[in-house]
Amino acid sequence: MAASPFDLANESGYRAWRDARLAAYPRSVDELIVPLADPRHLTTAEISALEACCARANMVIYSAPHLAAADKSIPRQLGQQLGLVRLEGNYLADEDGLSSITPAADEDSGVRGDFIPYTHKPINWHTDGYYNTLDRRILGMMLHCVQDAEAGGENALLDHEIAYIQLRDANPDYIAALMQPDAMTIPARMDESPLSPTLSQGAREQSPGHNPSIARAEQSGPVFAVDPELGFLTMRYTARTRSIVWKADTATQAAVKVLADILAGSEYILTARLQPGMGLLCNNVLHTRSAFSDSPEHRRLLYRGRYYDRLNFPARPA
Repeated sequence: MAASPFDLANESGYRAWRDARLAAYPRSVDELIVPLADPRHLTTAEISALEACCARANMVIYSAPHLAAADKSIPRQLGQQLGLVRLEGNYLADEDGLSSITPAADEDSGVRGDFIPYTHKPINWHTDGYYNTLDRRILGMMLHCVQDAEAGGENALLDHEIAYIQLRDANPDYIAALMQPDAMTIPARMDESPLSPTLSQGAREQSPGHNPSIARAEQSGPVFAVDPELGFLTMRYTARTRSIVWKADTATQAAVKVLADILAGSEYILTARLQPGMGLLCNNVLHTRSAFSDSPEHRRLLYRGRYYDRLNFPARPA
């Protein structure tokens, strides 16, 4: 196997990979939009276009506004064609494992309304599943827009490989620090209710002010990691300050600060406002959500899928 560009001792390999990634990276989200005639039945040309975008940015935005956006077979079958098969369900997900991300109605305010994704509030930089154990890494993620908000609700997006590049260019010691197995720790928490033993760790971590009753062990892990078999880079990260403990050594503390500065103003950040029939497919890149407003007649709704798989584009005949 060729030397990895993520090996801190492989400076020449890193430089070649770095230069190619930055040269190819899109400067406008419009470069990542791929129209699809029917996402449930991709053509060879559409697969090639989706793959080309993901090769540039680890993400792509598809667009099929002419179809009924609420049809769940669209995101489900699209994902299956691209290797997104092992769907992570959770306590708040729908029966099919996809999550309907929409502001909680009054009758649900005691359940979904306690969790930030189901409110109108902003969500800071994160990768999905940063609270999962390492054997349950979220590698792929999908957002399918059924209805956009009346105002707001944009997603800022940044390929985690670009964040890695900018941090390594600042100081390779920062990368070494964030690759430590105990760089970021989710402290021990409690389930909020005996009625929800299967509540996902993610939902718990995004729920302020609950009354715990069942203990859960703390979870430590690196921010950046390289898959030992296939060699791709993964990232687990959250910019939140509650329920997160960063390793106290000087290098880690400095790395966290510089990474936050990068996310506050990187020139490579892309901003997308998904419209009905549009969706984001990605290898769990860094993303945010801005605050938004809507009304009962115009309620923002996205289907979200989290997967234990990366996007995998099928072989095509020459």
